[in-house]
Amino acid sequence: MSTNELVTSLTALREQLAAVRLPLPLPGAETQQRTARAMTEQLDDYVLPRLASIDAPLLCVVGGSTGAGKSTLVNTLVGARVTQPGVIRPTTRSPVLVHHPDDVRWFDDERILPGLIRSTVSTQDARSLQLVAEPSLPKGLALIDAPDVDSVVEQNRALAAQLLQAADLWLFVTSAARYADAVPWEYLRRAVERRAAVAVVLNRVPPAAMAEVPPHLGQMMTERGLGDSALFAVPETVTDENGMLPDAAVSPIRTWLADLAADQTTKAAVVMQTLDGAIANLVHQAPVVAAAAAEQAQALDQIREDALASYVEASRSVAVQTADGSLLRGEVLARWHELIGTGEFMRAVEQKISWLRDRVWGAIVGKPPEVDKMKVAVENGLEALVLEEGNAAAERAEAAWRANPAGRALLERHLADGGEDLARASSAFPGAVSRMVRDWQGDVIELVSNEGMSKRSRARLLAFGVNGAGVALMVLIFAQTGGLTGAEIGVAGGTSVVAQRLLEALIGDDAVRSLATKAKADLDARVQAVLANEYARYETVLERAITPHQSEQLLSAIGQVQAARGIDERALPASHTPELEAPTMNQLPAGTDLSGAEQVEAEPLPGQAQADPVQAELWQGER
Repeated sequence: MSTNELVTSLTALREQLAAVRLPLPLPGAETQQRTARAMTEQLDDYVLPRLASIDAPLLCVVGGSTGAGKSTLVNTLVGARVTQPGVIRPTTRSPVLVHHPDDVRWFDDERILPGLIRSTVSTQDARSLQLVAEPSLPKGLALIDAPDVDSVVEQNRALAAQLLQAADLWLFVTSAARYADAVPWEYLRRAVERRAAVAVVLNRVPPAAMAEVPPHLGQMMTERGLGDSALFAVPETVTDENGMLPDAAVSPIRTWLADLAADQTTKAAVVMQTLDGAIANLVHQAPVVAAAAAEQAQALDQIREDALASYVEASRSVAVQTADGSLLRGEVLARWHELIGTGEFMRAVEQKISWLRDRVWGAIVGKPPEVDKMKVAVENGLEALVLEEGNAAAERAEAAWRANPAGRALLERHLADGGEDLARASSAFPGAVSRMVRDWQGDVIELVSNEGMSKRSRARLLAFGVNGAGVALMVLIFAQTGGLTGAEIGVAGGTSVVAQRLLEALIGDDAVRSLATKAKADLDARVQAVLANEYARYETVLERAITPHQSEQLLSAIGQVQAARGIDERALPASHTPELEAPTMNQLPAGTDLSGAEQVEAEPLPGQAQADPVQAELWQGER
């Protein structure tokens, strides 16, 4: 697999990480949200730009603790006052990038650190990156003076972390007084996780402590996985009138960096080590973010089921109550009795059906006002039932969400964004229910009028009135006795008999059963649809919460990156630690005397190779 395919897979991973949303208050969610954001930034700031320009200059970020002397060190290394040190904390606010003039094309656009605005003047804006072209700096090397990793200003700390993640090489500066502080070691721990190339500068070491402090720091670094990294000890000394350290104090660091810039093989090895370590760490961290996304999805599924169950129950309740006789009460029953003649109705139930049919027919024919009143009564009763169940469903669903931390968080965010109260049905619900009932009644009448029948039956239907037959069919659908008690059973039962016999006489037994089944199924479907629209308010809140299938898509993107790294080793070495010509952090031999009062040069630990004098001279020659 080619480097282009690796870039493509990492770009896809970046898109998935940027889309991750973990809004529910689950354990670890905030941490993983920050992790996803940091991984996205690292892909933007370093991994993708570095892969796209593998020959760009080596970017060395000088970072460390407050007051460690980073800015003074950078100025001395460069031989010019390119960054402003200070005694008031925090010191460095906006980062400064120093580069050779011929390398400006690598940094004046948004190739790296695209979120920082380029500037050529000093500013206190943490969102800017000051570019300083300095001829004394070797080609192929750039230095960034970063804010303090332990700054009291949160924005500075975040910027320092961002810059260190964009580095090919970390030049980590600490002091003899603060080298054991927790915050710097947390950053160094992350460097170990990323397998980043790191060098450590132990600054301001009292001459009398040279025999103790550097070896102790070297031992600590070895114990924490940094045993192959470079360690420089800079003795405590005074600065000159320009705020510079004695040249001899930093010459080993300067020549070491110059060697890295001059040796393309070693430089490439440093870049590859850090780059591959960054990618490997992304691949390692991303599944944890995916697991957090899966937990969010599971929590959403639970509260989705709670809301859905409320509306499913409402739909079921309406379906039962529109079939068990519950609607044949009050106004509906009264209007039906007016339509067929109440006094004779109950006595007729016990008599000859043909007489009943003729009597009812005679009572209904010629009474369109009573038919209309019956339709209105059915409409009102059915609307009231659906509205009641819809409001009850909203109350149950909202209460279920309130009882769940995830649901409660979504409700609060929904209301904060100006959303309507989900504990009540929507303002559009009454109108939707009214239209639904009227449409259903119209379809019932149309269903009756379109039923295939003989000429004689159609003539009788037309003589009777299609609207009247439609009303009778509605009564038949509603007139089951399961939900009634006492005297209501007899009334509803008689009502059902009348409606059924009347329709059978008009259109036949089979047609009556078929029409009743179709009309009831149509009503149930319409009720489900109008309640589903109400439930959709909850679904909208859920859909806005997280990106659907983000865990699965993230895992798929991770797999593509792993395949790109694993199949073609030429795309990017899986793991390589360059053999840098640099001091190592092995502890100084016991008894080494570095405490002389005249000692001012940086003291590398034993094992440092001789620096290339030509390259070192090139760096220093123009100063």
